[in-house]
Amino acid sequence: MNFSVQQVDRETSARLGRLSTAHGEIDTPAFMPVGTLGPVKGIDPADLEQLGFRLMLNNAYHLYLRPGHKIIAEMGGLHRFTGWPGAILTDSGGFQIFSLAKLSKVTDEGVSFQSHIDGSTHFITPETAIEIEEALGADIMMAFDHCVALPAEREVVRDAVRRTTLWAQRCQVSRRRTDQALFGIVQGGLDTDLRVTSARDLVGLGFEGYAVGGLSVGESKAEMYAMLDVTVPELPASKPRYLMGVGMPEDLIEGAMRGIDLFDCVVPSRHGRTGSLFTSFGRVVIKQARYVRDEQPIDPACGCPVCARYSRAYLHHLFQIKEMLSSRLNTIHNLWYFADLMGQVRTAIAQGRLRSFRDEFYRSRDLAAAGVSVADVDLHRHAAGD
Repeated sequence: MNFSVQQVDRETSARLGRLSTAHGEIDTPAFMPVGTLGPVKGIDPADLEQLGFRLMLNNAYHLYLRPGHKIIAEMGGLHRFTGWPGAILTDSGGFQIFSLAKLSKVTDEGVSFQSHIDGSTHFITPETAIEIEEALGADIMMAFDHCVALPAEREVVRDAVRRTTLWAQRCQVSRRRTDQALFGIVQGGLDTDLRVTSARDLVGLGFEGYAVGGLSVGESKAEMYAMLDVTVPELPASKPRYLMGVGMPEDLIEGAMRGIDLFDCVVPSRHGRTGSLFTSFGRVVIKQARYVRDEQPIDPACGCPVCARYSRAYLHHLFQIKEMLSSRLNTIHNLWYFADLMGQVRTAIAQGRLRSFRDEFYRSRDLAAAGVSVADVDLHRHAAGD
């Protein structure tokens, strides 16, 4: 894996970059769709390619439990197993163990836990996590980390930071393959000093990239952005920076402004399955009765294949009858929105106007929330010179 910074915004910390992997190049800032168990739910790999994605996330914890990392290795690794030709990043599963597993117990040696699927007992160490991720064959692996729920006592967070650094060291030592990148994960909760300590400790270990973890777990937007403000400046400018599990549209823009290069979240697919559709003027909740006779596309300004072909009325009907096509079409639209948003962010950075792009994003959303029509939102956007 190689990463190069191609342009830095003069007004913010945003930058344009290019991430090169054995499975293709990714222009950053970029959003990764989440295929927890392999696929993005209901979406074919060809769909992701057509939507413009070149990097996706799979989860090592879930794939370890089923079908098993050894089976995937026997099948030629994740790329061959899933039919996805692009790059893959695997989360080590630390967050999932602490949030999903039953009766987990954490020590410096590792984590013992019961599967959330069948209650079976497992024990994962940093060495085991790397063994799993190497077997999966991802382009980018994440180090095993200790993520704590917030709010938490400072001593609990401090201990998690210490343990995360200890585990990161062991992940580095246990690596066997040379064709995979490994990212360290900064922890520290909402404590400024602990965030800085964690970042500096991990940078000292010399990873190929760095992630900011332990956010978007219930804290306010202001608190999350404040942690980015103190953490990102501690990370090497020459390495990719990844904000884990964060993916509301405003968070992507705010994260990019602070120098984040990579994002992932289940938001586009999960919201699609529940009928919540992202648009240039806010969200459309397609199950609402107001759409039963609405002949418009989801978003008249959208260029996705769903908006080009289907009406809100038909999508409302599909959702109401629980047709599986509903989830698929809604997810395709949402993923298009996210891919297009990141393209607009990159263009705004290239043109030196990311701050004004951010301001216009909020203005358009606020106008729509106040009941201004889609047409009037568009007129406002054109009047603002966007």
